[in-house]
Amino acid sequence: MSDARPALSPEFVKVERDLAFLIGCFAEVLADMGERELAQRLPWLPAADDEPLPARAAQAYSIAFQLLNHAEENAAAQHRRVVETLHGPTQEPGLWGHTLRVLSDAGLDPETIAAALESIRVEPVLTAHPTEAKRATVLEQHRHLYLLQVRRENRMWTPAEQQAIRDDVKVALERLWRTGEIFLEKPDVTSEVRNVVHYLSTVFPQALPLLDQRLRAAWRGMGWDTALLGGPQRAPRLTFGSWVGGDRDGHPLVTAAVTRDTLATLRGAARALLRGQLAALAARLSFSDRLQAPPARLSEAVAAAAAGLGEAGRAAVARNPDEPFRQFVNLMLARLGDPPAGAYRRAAELEADLALLHGALLDAGAGRLAAADVRPPLLVVRSLGFHLAALDVRQNSASHDAAVSQLLAAAGLADSDFAAMDEPRRLALLDTELRSPRPFTLPGTSAGPAADAVLDTYRVLVDHLASHGRDGLGALIVSMTRDLSDLLVVYLLAREAGLATMATDGLSCPLPVVPLFETIEDLQRAPDILRRFLAHPITQRSLAAAADAAGGGRVQQVMLGYSDSNKDGGIWASQWALIRAQAALTAVARDAGVRLRFFHGRGGTISRGAGPTDRFIAALPHGSLGGDVRITEQGEVIAQKYANLVSATYNLELLLAGVTAATLRHTGAAPEPHPLQPVMDRCAATSRAAYGALLQADGFPTFFRQATPIDVIEASKIGSRPARRSGQATLADLRAIPWVFSWSQARFYLSGWYGVGTALERLAADDADAATALAAARDWPPLRFLLTNVSTSILTADAEVMRDYAALVDDAALRQRLLDDILAELARTRHQLEHLFGAPLASRRPRLSRTIAMRHDALRALHREQIALLRAWRVARAAGEDAEAAPLLGRLLLTLNAIASGLRTTG
Repeated sequence: MSDARPALSPEFVKVERDLAFLIGCFAEVLADMGERELAQRLPWLPAADDEPLPARAAQAYSIAFQLLNHAEENAAAQHRRVVETLHGPTQEPGLWGHTLRVLSDAGLDPETIAAALESIRVEPVLTAHPTEAKRATVLEQHRHLYLLQVRRENRMWTPAEQQAIRDDVKVALERLWRTGEIFLEKPDVTSEVRNVVHYLSTVFPQALPLLDQRLRAAWRGMGWDTALLGGPQRAPRLTFGSWVGGDRDGHPLVTAAVTRDTLATLRGAARALLRGQLAALAARLSFSDRLQAPPARLSEAVAAAAAGLGEAGRAAVARNPDEPFRQFVNLMLARLGDPPAGAYRRAAELEADLALLHGALLDAGAGRLAAADVRPPLLVVRSLGFHLAALDVRQNSASHDAAVSQLLAAAGLADSDFAAMDEPRRLALLDTELRSPRPFTLPGTSAGPAADAVLDTYRVLVDHLASHGRDGLGALIVSMTRDLSDLLVVYLLAREAGLATMATDGLSCPLPVVPLFETIEDLQRAPDILRRFLAHPITQRSLAAAADAAGGGRVQQVMLGYSDSNKDGGIWASQWALIRAQAALTAVARDAGVRLRFFHGRGGTISRGAGPTDRFIAALPHGSLGGDVRITEQGEVIAQKYANLVSATYNLELLLAGVTAATLRHTGAAPEPHPLQPVMDRCAATSRAAYGALLQADGFPTFFRQATPIDVIEASKIGSRPARRSGQATLADLRAIPWVFSWSQARFYLSGWYGVGTALERLAADDADAATALAAARDWPPLRFLLTNVSTSILTADAEVMRDYAALVDDAALRQRLLDDILAELARTRHQLEHLFGAPLASRRPRLSRTIAMRHDALRALHREQIALLRAWRVARAAGEDAEAAPLLGRLLLTLNAIASGLRTTG
């Protein structure tokens, strides 16, 4: 029997070749620094993998895995280039070329598609959940290493130049090795804001023109007239949001002062970005009016802007005599400052000036220069404005209840325990109070810490609105929305802070109040809550005022939580409850004459809503996507998707093209309900029952705490937010992020598959016809997205590693009982999926299987290291030997980071 490996695809050949180069460089660096044993034990080099790892191996392995990730990322990008070169832009699924071809084949003409593009708005929202273990300086060094790798793609380098690149790679690797990978102290919110600002001010401004170019190139590739796309202001709109500095759900470090400073930081970075963009534009538009007469509208605009700026305007014009295009840009730069009069107050004013400049170049017959020089900064202003990202303010409904209770007590009301009131009493109180403009307390009066925290934050928003307008502010998001009163409370608190004001027809709030439905029960209650919320007079007035200000229809944002619903009920119940809720919420909004803007709170792992972007969008219910959507980008996902320009452009294109295609599909008549919906209901219930039975099994919390490194994660320094919402040592209080992180570290991936095998087995036993119908419909988008994600979790789970971690459980009977249940469900789920697909999972997912196989041996070594350290650390802690435990914790944190780098997922 031959043991030869099957032939690799060209993409994997390139990965192995590039990885060999990078690991070779790293081994040389370590050897030169005296780490010869470690250099010989690097992954993918011949070594005795079952021997204990030498000191600092976890850090070396973490860097090695990052090098593999870089090699894979670059190989994928180069492969896409090859495919596009050889076969045209329509071959890469999910991108503009493929999307336009699919829409055309569906019978849509270019005029219809172009009209739809103008209405598209996609908003990724960057968050800083505790999933990114690497320091910002380390992320920057990895970005530099990736760029060096890309430089090697140029085949025109001389041998000396190739050696110079190799030397630069080794310099970068030594710098990385000497820096250290992880946080030694818990990062503060300010450092997280800086990290987000890097992407907003450096990566995304470069990606925006590239996205525009790729759409126009794909359009031309279809043989369509690009004039149909119109000017830059008709392009699909990509904007950004952020939670960093505004999300205070269980985060005591996000204070009103932090939110104020964050808004100022975003504004300052936006102004600096735009000054750079305009300075570069002025340098390019050096056109003398002696060679071509300036268009009349440009001359008039220069004269008007100069007059409005006084001395600053005269200086801007005098700087470049006879160059009216450059003079106009100089005036724009002057208006970005803060002169006594004439300064821009809103980004829309700068956008209008750039549009005028763009039009003036067209008038002068310089369309090529208008597209090359003015269109890119116009796209940047349109997308990032004077604020880079809209900052959301999120808080838990329980914190709002505590704030209202303190306000009621401060006002001298006898019945002040708002949290203890039932819903009818809460609503009666709120309806009475919301008809009155009077606050509970006098200005400057403290009602208590919970009330002060909310009101001080809202007053920051009031100040921002007065000075800078609505731009830069996102939504007021209520996590754990359980009932209507949880939303109306926000209006009451906004009234108290002066954020909601009384007009002739009643109270109105200028910022949207957004429910976040997280658990499965909350998702099931969501349609009724939304129906009553939209019918409330304050909501109607607020939506109408927002529509008048924006010049459009009434829009209500609704956020959906993927993490807690999965932690609550397992993957099948979670994903199906989300689909059911979206369909029902869409119908409620349609009946109310309101368009929904869904905000999908997806995380970085399958258990928290991740999965292929194009398949996720395709699985959304008909009518739920009106061309306007928000999606969170959390933790380490930000670096994975957006650290490098090529990858950032690719991932943003997937979002824009996918939303466009789905929006056009959703505009048609609603199809009949899918006949498998009752089957999906049944399987979701069965799966949830099986998952719930495990979590409620006797001793399960003990098994979880001992068979996973959850205690290390809780002691880690990988994010500013605590791992628990309120500090209680319960599964319910534990955030979904560390819950998923801990199961993935131990290779259980429990919440990504548990219960699915039982559901499929029960269906086959009880209703063979339904099971056959399910198998036949596995390409139905919601089912395909679910099954793809579950199969990914099954392939990434590792039964042998699970057994090794389970051995840490002290109680042998407990260990064996629960491990047997988990492994039986793992085998059952794999068997049922393979029966459903008619093939082994590994053969159906060869790319994923190969990716996992490349990491197998190195991860096994790290898992053994982590388990040994866990055992020793827990013994030392139990004995009160802090001096022994502290260095062990440091090494454990390195293994967390290294395993996360190898798996590419944390929480």
